[in-house]
Amino acid sequence: MHRARKRFGQNFLQDGGIIHSIVTLIQPSDDMHVIEIGPGLGALTRPLLSNLDQLDLLEIDRDLVAYWNDQNLKGLKVIEGDALKFDFLEWAKQRSGRLGLCKVVGNLPYNISSPLLFHLVGAANEIDEQVFMLQAEVVERMVAPAGGSDFSRLSVMLQARYDMEQVLEVPPEAFDPQPRVNSAVVRMIPRQGFSLNSVQWHSLEKIVAAAFSQRRKMLRTNLRSFSDRLKLSEIELKSRAQDISVDRYIEWAKILAA
Repeated sequence: MHRARKRFGQNFLQDGGIIHSIVTLIQPSDDMHVIEIGPGLGALTRPLLSNLDQLDLLEIDRDLVAYWNDQNLKGLKVIEGDALKFDFLEWAKQRSGRLGLCKVVGNLPYNISSPLLFHLVGAANEIDEQVFMLQAEVVERMVAPAGGSDFSRLSVMLQARYDMEQVLEVPPEAFDPQPRVNSAVVRMIPRQGFSLNSVQWHSLEKIVAAAFSQRRKMLRTNLRSFSDRLKLSEIELKSRAQDISVDRYIEWAKILAA
């Protein structure tokens, strides 16, 4: 039996009710293209595969790669690799040439969740939906509205690119071994009206990083190097990073890029 490995952040889902809820949320169907990140021992994999023509698994743990290859399941493709380096855009382009939605799903390792979410942004043009289980605290930051203490750089960058909702809370008892934190499931759908080009997106990254660099300080300090070009109002100069809406950050990024 495979034992969970700490260095890969492995906690295997085992609660049948929660597994059923996540699979129902993903709505697998014959014409859908799905890649699952970190399948573990298959809590989601098997029920997903029973409703799909093909399922791709992305797994870094060699023992689990061998385990899934030995299962010899029809329609299952096992890819050994690091999710942080995997080319999701190329994967989606290969799949989206055929009919059906492209979805990325998984119980993401807590130790790489934020960098992985940023890595996936690069493939958002070709992916229809992402459904992930993450640390609850991370999901709360992802979906937090402007003005609250949870609103952060992660909130702005992901809300600029996706419509997101927390759909399920998952307690530690749902896993083996039990993590020390609560988990939650988030659904992420790329925003229809997204219009930033790569230069504007890079400007958004720069301005958001600067704004949140010292959370307790006013934007007069944090955005000093940008304030002339952005023509910040007196109210904005006295505001803190978490008080500014995502749309306003996007406006600033467009001004900066121009």
